[in-house]
Amino acid sequence: MRNFVVVGNLATTTPDFSLEDIPGTSGRLDILCRCVNSAFVLSHGIRHDVRIFLVLRGGEDPKTVCLRGRDLRHLNPDERTTAALLKKALGLEATDRWQRSTPGIYVRTRGLADLAVLRGDTIYYLREDGADLREQKVGGDATFVLGDHLGVNEDDEALLESLGAKIVSAGPASLHADHCIVLINNELDRTEAERGYE
Repeated sequence: MRNFVVVGNLATTTPDFSLEDIPGTSGRLDILCRCVNSAFVLSHGIRHDVRIFLVLRGGEDPKTVCLRGRDLRHLNPDERTTAALLKKALGLEATDRWQRSTPGIYVRTRGLADLAVLRGDTIYYLREDGADLREQKVGGDATFVLGDHLGVNEDDEALLESLGAKIVSAGPASLHADHCIVLINNELDRTEAERGYE
């Protein structure tokens, strides 16, 4: 299973944003929508072996939205459709337990420190000054943590360090989070092809 965790530092935790102006009214939820599409969308389908956790911090209390590829429905390769799915999830009365919104989409209160996925797999924290991802021989179950346009704050970095996260970079240039996800998927696809996985 490939897991992506994206921290949205200002991303809204309510459905009170406009689909006509996602960047300007949602705390840059548009960045997270692009990350969702990069994680799942293939030329003629979606990846079933992927989960993405969107940690939203643009409200009084954080919320996390999880999208799970094997169950995911109604995802199209555009930001507006993805934002509409997230809007519906954020309209639910969230608690500290996962609650299903639409097929493959779940929401709950709580934030980064409460994600169980950070306590199981190998964790890779994407940062510009990290070691080259290609040198890590990533394979099997892995979790990749990325920040939005504001990055990941010091408290989160300390948490990731305490969990043994490896600091890696997707390449020599500074890239958007969604582009990093595309490159990570490509590296894992290549590794699996070399090992003879379907």
